[in-house]
Order: sequence, then C-alpha cells, then structure tokens
Amino acid sequence: MKTSGTLWKERLAGKIAEPIAQDIAIFESEMALRAQGKLDERIFAESRLRRGVYGQRYDNGQRHDGQKVQVLTFPKSGLTKGPGTEWDAPGMVRIKIPFGGVNAEQLEVMADLAEEYADGIVHVTTRQDFQLHYVHLEDTPALMRRLGHVGITTREACGNVVRNVTACPYAGVCEGEAFDVTPYADALARFLLVHPDCQNFGRKFKPAFSGCKGEGCGLVRMHDLGLQAVTRDVNGEIRRGFEMYVGGGLGAVPHQAKLFDDFLPPEELLPIAQAMGRVFARLGEKKNRNRARIKFLLKDLGIDRFRELVWAERKILPFDPRWSDWVAHAEDYSEAPSAPPGQWSDEGTDAYKEWVRLNTRPQPQQGYYVVTVALPLGDITPNQLRALADIVRRYTKETIRTTVEQNFVLRWTAQGDLPALYADLHAEGLALPGASTIMDIVACPGTDTCKLGISSSRGLAAELRNQLAEISYSMDDAVRDLHIKVSGCFNSCGQHHIADLGFYGVSRKIAGFQVPHFQVILGGQWTNNGGSYGLPILAIPAKRIPEAVRRITAFYVAERQTNERFQPFVQRIGKLAIREQLEDLVHPPESGQDRAFFRDWGDPREYGTRDIGIGECAGEVLELTAFGLAAAERQVFDSQVALEKGDPKAAARLAYQAMVGAARSLLQTETIDVRDEPKHIVEEFRARFYETKKFFDPFAGGKFANYLFAAHSNGEGMDLPEAAHHRIEEAQLFIEAAHACYNRINAG
Repeated sequence: MKTSGTLWKERLAGKIAEPIAQDIAIFESEMALRAQGKLDERIFAESRLRRGVYGQRYDNGQRHDGQKVQVLTFPKSGLTKGPGTEWDAPGMVRIKIPFGGVNAEQLEVMADLAEEYADGIVHVTTRQDFQLHYVHLEDTPALMRRLGHVGITTREACGNVVRNVTACPYAGVCEGEAFDVTPYADALARFLLVHPDCQNFGRKFKPAFSGCKGEGCGLVRMHDLGLQAVTRDVNGEIRRGFEMYVGGGLGAVPHQAKLFDDFLPPEELLPIAQAMGRVFARLGEKKNRNRARIKFLLKDLGIDRFRELVWAERKILPFDPRWSDWVAHAEDYSEAPSAPPGQWSDEGTDAYKEWVRLNTRPQPQQGYYVVTVALPLGDITPNQLRALADIVRRYTKETIRTTVEQNFVLRWTAQGDLPALYADLHAEGLALPGASTIMDIVACPGTDTCKLGISSSRGLAAELRNQLAEISYSMDDAVRDLHIKVSGCFNSCGQHHIADLGFYGVSRKIAGFQVPHFQVILGGQWTNNGGSYGLPILAIPAKRIPEAVRRITAFYVAERQTNERFQPFVQRIGKLAIREQLEDLVHPPESGQDRAFFRDWGDPREYGTRDIGIGECAGEVLELTAFGLAAAERQVFDSQVALEKGDPKAAARLAYQAMVGAARSLLQTETIDVRDEPKHIVEEFRARFYETKKFFDPFAGGKFANYLFAAHSNGEGMDLPEAAHHRIEEAQLFIEAAHACYNRINAG
C-alpha cells in the first residue's frame, strides 16, 4: 500500500520547481540513511533544521517517553498515530514567507496541511513565517512538496543560515515611506537562498527591510542585516538607496545594529550582502555558539574594520549578473486594487466603528485602506484561513501579508467595501478590534512547545488580552497605544526588549515550591525600528503579572505630562519609582492556601522546570566540511538506489559526484573560495592534499585518492552494473578516507 507521501510525490512530479524538488529528494535520502543508522544524528539534525523541521517540547500531559508519543488524530486524513507505534515524536515545521507576501491559494494549502499533518492550527511568527506543530517527520517530504507546488519552501527557515527576509507589511501603501522595499526584499531572499557563500555560518543570520525610520513595522535596528529605505538628491535626480545596518540582535544580551553605510545604492545590495556573508563565514565564531552571531564579530572587530573587510571582499567577488538583473526593474514594481474606491460611510454598529478606528489605516492612494486581521497569539484555524482566502479574492487582488506582530494585513481595500468586509470577517471570528494596540500582544511559543521555555508566555498573553479586552472601551488612549511582548525565557523570541511593557519567563522558589515568574522589562522602544532596548526591573510571580500591568498603566496615566509617551515617561519618572509600585507583588499569599499562585497560566499542574531541554533555534554548530562529507555519503546512498533501479549510468555518475563533493568539502578546511567545477576541485585537491600527502592513509597511502582521479579521467557514467558497483565501492572508500583526513586535521 502506498503512503500518502508516495502518492503526493507521484502526483506532483514535474509540477515543482526543480531546485525545490531536488532538495526534498535529498532530504528523503538523508531520512533513509538515518533510519538505517548510517547518518550521524548531529548531521541529520542540522540538515532537518535547515529545512525548517524542529523538535519540540512535550509536556502539559503530552509527554514523550523517548520512543512513543501521545495519540494524535488528524481529522481530514483519518490518520491516527499513538502508543504502540515506533514514530519519532512530532515536531514543528517552519515555513518561510519572504516579506510576508502570500496569496489565496497558498493560504488554502496551508489550511489543508494544518488539518492533515498538524494539530489544526496555523501559527504566524514574529518574523512573518508560518509554523505548523505536531508534524511527524515522515510526513515532512509530502508537506514540503505540497508547499513547493504553490511556490513556498521551508528551506533555511531554521539552521545556521540566512533566515526569512522580513519587511514592513505596509511597504508600498505607507504614507511615510521613502519607497516600496518589496522588490528588493524579494530579490535578496531569492539571491541568498541556499547561496554557497552563506552555508558556513556559526549561527543564524536575519535580514529585514523598512521603508521609513520612525515606525517599528520593519525593526531593522534589531537584525543582523537591516536595510532602511532612503532617498538622496544626486545631481538633481532623486535616487533610491539604503541605510544599511549590521550586527543587531536581541537574545539574552541584545545588541543595537551599527550603521554600515548611510546610502548604499540598490545595485550594491546583493553583492554587499554576499560579501558580508563570506566575511561572517570566514571570521565568525564556530565553536562557541553563544558568541557565534555576527553581532559578536562586530564587537570584536569594530564596525570600521568590519566595513573594510566587507568592501575588500566585494572587490574580489566574481561578477554575478543577478546583482543588477534582479533589482533593475524594482522601481516599476506596483500593486493595484480590484475595485474602485466607492462611497465612504462611517455608519454602523459601535463594534464596527471601533474596528475601523483601530484595525484600518488609510493608504496614500486615495480611497483605499489597509485592514489588519488581528490574530490572538498569532493563531488561525484552517476554516478561518480558507474563509480569509475567499475574502482576499473578493475584495483585493490577493494583496495580503503577514506582519511581525503576528497578524495579517489586507492591502488595497476599497473604502466603500469596508462595511461588507467587516461583516465577512466578523462571521469568521476574524474582526477582533485592537490591532497594534496594548491588546495585540506578541508572544513566543514558551512552555507550550519550546524546549527552552521556563514560563507560559502564551498563557500569560492570552490572560492579559482577555482582561484588557474587558476594559478596552474605557481605556485611556495613552495606554491603548502601548505594546506588550512576552517571552517564555530570556532569549527574547517574543521581542520583550523592544516593548513598552516586556516580560520574560524565569523561575523562583517560594515557600519551598518552584513558582513561575516573569521579569518586568521597561525602557524598550518599538518605534524607530526598535530604537532602544529595555532592561529588567523586577521578577514577579506569573499570576501577579496582570495586576502589575494594571498598576504600571495606572501610574502612567496619573503621573504623565501632557502628551508624554511611555518611554520618555519611564526615563523621567525613573524605574525605581515604578518598581516601588510593584514590590509587594513579589510576596506569596499570606494564607498560603492559594494553590493557583503556584501554577502557570493555562496549566493545571504543579509548576516545574523539569521539562526544559536543549533548544533548536539554530542547531549545533557544525563545520561546513562535516556537513559536506555527510552530503557526499547521502549521494553514495542515492547511487546505490539508482543501481537497484537498473540505472548503472546514473549510479556511477552519482558516485563520482559524491567523491567530488567530498574533495570539495576537504578543500574548505583551507579556503572557502572553491569553485563548483569538478575540474577545478580535482586539480585543487591534487595540489593541496595529494601532492602534500595530507590525504595519505597510514596503511593505504594515496590509493583512495586515485579512485577520484580515475573516475574524473574516465568519465562520470558507466553502462555496466558491475563497473558501477565498483565505482560506488570506490566512492565510499574515498569518503571514508576523507573523514579520516578531516579527523587528523582537527586533531592536529
């Protein structure tokens, strides 16, 4: 009986872009090798992470015992997996959405996948991606193929590579922007995807674009690479360019990005990003992952020295026509409405008026609005996604994007369509008011699924939203405009450092019991692209955080000066004065009988940190050589499969390519500048490893190297099965010798 994965593979054969299809096939081969015990688990972990496949946490009554998992039923397929079946524990799949741009068909496919392979929820992340949870590893190739069929990939959604390229979701429809950054974000995302100069990082690398300086929609100042649109008069002509920032990042110790260039021309965007990737790959930390982000390289080198190195690298880059071709027509990029503006009407219910006030904003294009669909916790159901796909077809030309605040925005909505649009959204539970206000709380997964979670960030965020919604109509406007962000630990995946009110999970002991707490963070700035980072002032029990929010906001309203924003208020009044408002919240209930105090939000169990594990946000740092040798072994396995299928010519070709790949991997221990041509690789290998005898085995001498030289001289393909069989054996021996050589290099 064929599995659903096999059926989808056959059904979509030839209908997926070849690079995506090939990458999925490679991953399947690696899964097979792992199942046979022929692929090191560390290597496989990095491989699956680079394809967006994570392990996830199992607690809250759903613990994983090491071999078996809880029963899960997938309604649409009728598939049930549970105890008694030797499955890997389900994990999370992250799906890249460059600049947040999606269309209706992609939303519908996402809905199907959530029902068939996940837990029935699609989650929008703080970097405009989608995530599906409780997905079984063996289902991921089918899932990837179905995404690939509609132009989406999971490739490099995680791992020590370039992550999703984010951008302001209002790009092109914002009054204050310098220009629309959409086509540039798209070009950079496509250019850096699987780029060979971006595969040897010690940690992840996150780019972002913004069209303006003042808002927080793009957050370029907190990214590894931030690009802020600017214009300049050059000889009487208004030219486009970018303020380029580098080395930003949150994490446990956040760093503000440094200005790399105050006016980078668009034609230099791609080559400078490539050069920067090469410098980071060559000089960035590899062994200590706690210092492997580019922000630490900037700290060590200084921005001036780093800039010199990048421009020097730029000068020696081989020309790539994509540098200019992919941005040449960016100024011609535009979107259009599907309907004329129509007649404006402000009549309707109070709920409709509140929704218009908080969830819509006029575009500079007269008569059109951007509409925000607020998603509590960033979650949406499959049926809601399908309804949303119908709605964007009905009211727009499918101009919809995800946001860094975990919402959707519908662009180019005609003002005359707002009442009908609201009615359609309301019918699907998608017309919640309060977008980009204090009720629109950002939260990371926390203890729900993250192995690093200490306290329930999603549980707290849900409770805060519920309590704030009850008082939304009477809320002071100054309070309404605040931003709350919650992380389950200090790593700032919920971006607590740049919130007006930030919280991150910690644990404390009270009366002999572990109690979930949150540190209160003040001084962060969401605007100015994440202009400043807050600091913790006090750890408060989780169950007291809603009261802390009430006290802080009340104190702000009572003590603020006319039109004083929250960050200047904190600076003027002082954190000590605010802390004094909260100090009594630290102490346990006097009676000691309130057992709910010792539990986390949304969790009926007694609190404990026993479920915390090793996070997979970047995977274990692996040198590119180790990864390349593993890929060569996978290719030898593929050659065996080809031989079994009666194609000796293909088998011999794959075996030869595996040897070339292993040789290339060894060369990367000495230089990253290795061209992909087999002739160049073989010549360089001969000069650097054979003639120097570095490759020589103590027992076999240079025998195994001669297998590569012979295969290169005799051609890739062979017609006889026996000859192909020999080639495969030789390839495996060559790769084993390459592993031994690599181990000797490391030992030396």
